[in-house]
Amino acid sequence: MTAVSINKHSSRSHLRLNQISRGAEFLFALILGLFALLCIIPFVFVVIISFTGESSISAQGYSFFPLSWSLDAYRQVLRLGDLLWRSYFNSFLITIVGTVLSVTLCILYAYPLFRRDYKFRSFFSFLSFFTMIFGGGLIPTYIVCKNLLGLSNNYAALIVPMLVSPFNIIIMRTFLQTTVPFELIEASTIDGAGEYTTLCRIVLPIMKPGIATVALLTALGYWNEWFLCMLYVTEKKLYPLQYLLMEMQKNSEFLARNSSMIGASGAEALKSLPSQTMRMAVVVFIVLPIACAYPFFQRPLCTRADRSGTTRPSRALPTHLLEKPPVCTFQRAWCSQRLLGQRP
Repeated sequence: MTAVSINKHSSRSHLRLNQISRGAEFLFALILGLFALLCIIPFVFVVIISFTGESSISAQGYSFFPLSWSLDAYRQVLRLGDLLWRSYFNSFLITIVGTVLSVTLCILYAYPLFRRDYKFRSFFSFLSFFTMIFGGGLIPTYIVCKNLLGLSNNYAALIVPMLVSPFNIIIMRTFLQTTVPFELIEASTIDGAGEYTTLCRIVLPIMKPGIATVALLTALGYWNEWFLCMLYVTEKKLYPLQYLLMEMQKNSEFLARNSSMIGASGAEALKSLPSQTMRMAVVVFIVLPIACAYPFFQRPLCTRADRSGTTRPSRALPTHLLEKPPVCTFQRAWCSQRLLGQRP
């Protein structure tokens, strides 16, 4: 019996030992399905309320089965017209540009911290960790950003303050330490690969799950950000979607609280405003676009199934290493061992 057949036999035995029964698999699927429902039902409830008539909410409160349906909340939001679509454009632009720049800086900062041969890794690790605990405060940050950096009434004011996240750097560094074998770095150096070749052709393809995680967290942060706009932006054409809709909601609540000062005709007009359902319509306008982005992050984060039917984490052998020739001798041996099941 050849060594290859022995390795394949041991690999199959190892896979059989790690398989779970169909009953346990069904139980896990049921638990995950219930958990998914618990995550989806609140948003479905918000959508139902946004289509509910204001009279129905006054009569029976919030319900999955309202007495009447209405589009008044969406008509009220759509009255913003071009300002609404401009704010959508601003939010998408800020989220896309900010996420790309932030993830790039995160990779370039975390990769040297992962390298054991970098002599300043302890200093820069402490520097990133220190800023998570101690910050400069709101007023010094505002003075530096507005007076020193000139971040006022421009897109940079909504992107630059959130570019570098110590939390994301620590996540990326930990992912590199637990996923990327340092022997790959050493072997690529021996075979003559430069730093950029090692990073781009060997490390980055293995980092896809970590990059997707950090990109998702960063995109959510940029999409939901409104505080920076309140500090540094006064021009409405630069408002992101969140701040614009928040201002609209605040104005409607202010008018409702001070209806006695408007007069009888104004008070009657205010009663017809869908104040309750408009809050839910605002949530739908904000959540729906970013929810559509989740499928783009799903593939790098999910597990893949091999031919035996068992699941393996996305740490498995990168696809590009199977489709293209390895760049070094050690990488060829590492690929062969992964394919034969000798490496976890």
